[in-house]
Amino acid sequence: MLKATVSDLKAAASEYLTKVIAGEEILVTDGGKPIAKIIPLRRDELPADVRMAQLELAGLARVGKGDLPKEFWNTPRPLDNESAALSALLSERADDRCR
Repeated sequence: MLKATVSDLKAAASEYLTKVIAGEEILVTDGGKPIAKIIPLRRDELPADVRMAQLELAGLARVGKGDLPKEFWNTPRPLDNESAALSALLSERADDRCR
C-alpha cells in the first residue's frame, strides 16, 4: 500500500488518483499518523460508461462512433460449426476473466 502525506497528496493529487484507478490503495497520513485510506471503487460500483471508458483506455474495447447500418440486421451470421465462439466464452468464464 502506498503512503502519502496530506501535503504530498495536495501537490500530486492527479498522480495519486491515477495509481488508485490502476488498483493501488493509498494510506494518507498527517503528522505521521494515518488519517484516511483512498481505495479504488469495485467494478460493480462504477457506471457502465466509466467501465467502458476504462476498457477503451486499456485497449480492450472500442466504443462505437454511430448507428449500425440497417442492412446489418439482415446480414447472415457467420458459420461456427465447431462452436469455437461458445467454447472461448465458456473458457473465459471458467477462468474468471469476465468478472
